[in-house]
Amino acid sequence: MSSEEEDGGNAKPRSQAWIEGNGNFPSNLRQLLIECARALSEDRINHFDILIERARWMVSITGEPIQRLGAYLVEALVARKSRSGSSIYESLRFKVPKGIDLLSYMQILYEICPYLKFGYMAVNGAIADACRNEERIHIIDFQIGQGTQWITLLRALAARPSGPPRVRITGIDDPLSRYTRGGEGLKTVERGLAVLSRRFNIPIEFHAIPNQSVLNITVETLGLRPDEALAVNFPLHLHRTPDESVDVNNPRDGLLRTVKSLNPKITTVIEQESNTNTTPFLTRFAETMDYYSAMFESIDGILAREGKERVNVEEHCLAKDIVNVIACEGRERVERHELLGKWRLRMTMAGFSSYPLSPFVNSVIRSLLSSYSANHTLMEEDGALLLGWKQRYLISASAWR
Repeated sequence: MSSEEEDGGNAKPRSQAWIEGNGNFPSNLRQLLIECARALSEDRINHFDILIERARWMVSITGEPIQRLGAYLVEALVARKSRSGSSIYESLRFKVPKGIDLLSYMQILYEICPYLKFGYMAVNGAIADACRNEERIHIIDFQIGQGTQWITLLRALAARPSGPPRVRITGIDDPLSRYTRGGEGLKTVERGLAVLSRRFNIPIEFHAIPNQSVLNITVETLGLRPDEALAVNFPLHLHRTPDESVDVNNPRDGLLRTVKSLNPKITTVIEQESNTNTTPFLTRFAETMDYYSAMFESIDGILAREGKERVNVEEHCLAKDIVNVIACEGRERVERHELLGKWRLRMTMAGFSSYPLSPFVNSVIRSLLSSYSANHTLMEEDGALLLGWKQRYLISASAWR
């Protein structure tokens, strides 16, 4: 007979009773997770095992925001302990039934949260302003995705009183975007831009650069033309380029210097406002929990906790990055975020100067935010814009010349 049966069915499962009998635990899940990370960072493995089992009882992918986030943090900590972070990250990143399913989850996240939409609108406004008198514009997009960023910019350029310019877009592919598009790769993006060209009556040329390391891209690959005004776009891309803490050659700063040597009219940067690049593990864990707590809270009021749609969005669009930041190290840790101040320093050292986003762009974004929760906060900082949830800023958009 089980212990539950002996107690009339009211006894706790044997494993939970064992956990509770092995010391005092923080009743607050957030603090318990911090203690799990602390034990792991101090190599107190036996204590970690006890704490993490307690945490497993408190997390839930259909619970409150911290419970849902905690479920992925627990898996990341266990993966770090077992040195399996990379394999779990790859599994989370690519183990989806179909690329079209992942694309639909990404689209849901794009619609319900304003963060990426904010970034696109901010930098599109900066490009439109910098190139307002240009007849030929060449945009190099270091992460073209589905090409949807350019819809609003192309519409605005087509409506110029002097007539639309000729626009050439060079799109650099990445593995995740290629997977979501299926077998046709950048042909899908090219067809979409052709549709926009006809709809807005604006000449558009597309130059595709299939998936390859951006570090192998040369000036010749980009196909620059002397009669075009050049705009370079880095949408959530630079933090994945290794820096001096990973590679002594510092590819991150090297890429920025290479772009500066192209003499672009404007360079735009969209990045998560988080500090996880070179910080010690325990600090990085706390920062990741704080960042994604805000993200999960902002989702909470829009998608039902029990809904499969929300579970899919959080698991397939957010969990993979959480696991990578917590469980992986060295070159395998590709999610290496930096704060706006650090990006400002890197851009300045590469020879760029700030191109302040205009008050008009600011007002357009405030109009966008009016259709979302009042808990979203917008701040201007030295010509750049930051968007967050309550007191936590989550994403920045800046422009440089």
